[in-house]
Amino acid sequence: MDIRTLQATDAAIFQVLRLDALCECPSSFSSSYEEERHIPLSRVGERLAPAPERAVFGAFENSVLIGTVGLRQERARKLAHKAVIWGVYVAPEYRRRGVGRLLMEHTLAHAAAMPGLRQVTLGANSANPASIALYRSVGFEPFGLEKGFLLVDGVLYDEIHMTRVLAIA
Repeated sequence: MDIRTLQATDAAIFQVLRLDALCECPSSFSSSYEEERHIPLSRVGERLAPAPERAVFGAFENSVLIGTVGLRQERARKLAHKAVIWGVYVAPEYRRRGVGRLLMEHTLAHAAAMPGLRQVTLGANSANPASIALYRSVGFEPFGLEKGFLLVDGVLYDEIHMTRVLAIA
């Protein structure tokens, strides 16, 4: 397995996996398939293009994209010590093989190397114990619960807000 930073040229393969994720796990993402299916690949590529304050990482097996994690540092001056992890997804046939853990560890190592970054936050659907266990296992701790965070097909889902403090040199 190979983990690398995705580039704008990865837009097509990213979009396929992203749309699969939105269909398979609609209650795990704040975006929806309907909102993202018509986004032009040029725009997807712009979002993927790495920058000092953001990156999207992909896990590949035999050149096939099988998982993703996004990282985005806050822009506001008083919030720039924080980053948000988003878009965590591993294709179903590759789950329970350590892909998510490797992606998270890679992302956290990248975050720790970003100047001024002190903590990383993320949100997890409270009805998804596997993702919560993964996040806890790499050092995230819950700091709040948002009731009714998502409304998907008439069902409300709560979100657990989690944070991990990075080692400060």
